[in-house]
Amino acid sequence: MNNKNNIFHNLFVLELANNHLGKLDRGLKIINDFSRVVRFNNIKAAIKLQFRDVKSFIHPDFIGDKSNRYIKKTQETELKESDFNAMVKEIIKVGCIPMATPFDESSVDLCVKFEMPIIKIASSDVNDWSLLEKIASIRKPVIASTGGASEKNIDDLVLFFENRNISIALNHCVSIYPSEDSELQLDQINYLKKRYPGHIIGLSTHEYNDWHSSMLISYAKGARTWERHIDIDYESVPVSKYCSLPTQCDIWFKAFNKAKEMCGGNDESKRVILNKEVEYLDKLIRGIYSKKNLDVGYTFNSKTFANDFYLAIPLLKGQLSHKEIVNGEKLIKNIKANEALTIDHIDGPYNENLDLKKIILERGI
Repeated sequence: MNNKNNIFHNLFVLELANNHLGKLDRGLKIINDFSRVVRFNNIKAAIKLQFRDVKSFIHPDFIGDKSNRYIKKTQETELKESDFNAMVKEIIKVGCIPMATPFDESSVDLCVKFEMPIIKIASSDVNDWSLLEKIASIRKPVIASTGGASEKNIDDLVLFFENRNISIALNHCVSIYPSEDSELQLDQINYLKKRYPGHIIGLSTHEYNDWHSSMLISYAKGARTWERHIDIDYESVPVSKYCSLPTQCDIWFKAFNKAKEMCGGNDESKRVILNKEVEYLDKLIRGIYSKKNLDVGYTFNSKTFANDFYLAIPLLKGQLSHKEIVNGEKLIKNIKANEALTIDHIDGPYNENLDLKKIILERGI
């Protein structure tokens, strides 16, 4: 794997968003409640904040407007810079990675001030070139969600960061909150992996019925970073369906560890064969037995082999199988009819190489 991608590999992004509701204490509780689940499952996780410079983000004529849900929520959940500073420190303290989505240029400066190691680009901003230029200027690795983006949007975005030698990971995302299982379109992970080789592909997901299946499927398809919105059931505040509680993220993390265990974690080279697998298969291999009495000096030849030997189970310790006979090898001791042909009967590499000989002597029954 490209070392530039290590920061994204098997990274879980826990999107705190505005679920602090403008209250520092609530934000700190979310951070601490989820950090315990992260530690328990031995997960690499970032807890992500959202930054907006509210005074410049909302047009002056719409300040105080409660008819627009986005404007209303942005104003009601505003936090002071000192509050965000406290939350970033707490994220680091509990062993997670601080991360943020800046929604405007001033908020990118706040990311710099808080030394955010990763920047998130929201689906809504994949072609906001003013914001993207600002984000690129700080040269931090970025993760971009692709919900609603056209192929050209994504191509342009990837090329923009590649040309600047800035690491970018792409999250398949369906921007429906919440998403039904039938809306997840997980095959898009395959599409993104094929179209953007060399980049980590992930899944930003908002389904609310199952915290298990999409993890198993997405991991098997090659996703290596994941994102969900998080919240807590606290002070009788309703939890949005697309947000995950700590108990639900626990299921999610356990599904990841199970997927990793079952997939083996390596799709770039041939797997290492386990000893117990070799031992099992050795019991199914047919050994070589002589059809007739043969004397010292007999020379093996593939054309006459079937006239003088046959294959049968069981394979005995020290016995040769069909895999070991080579043209030109000779018997160095007599063999009787129906006797097993062993490593001690022949000359050649399997007898002369001590490592090969040891394998043959120890396999079989």
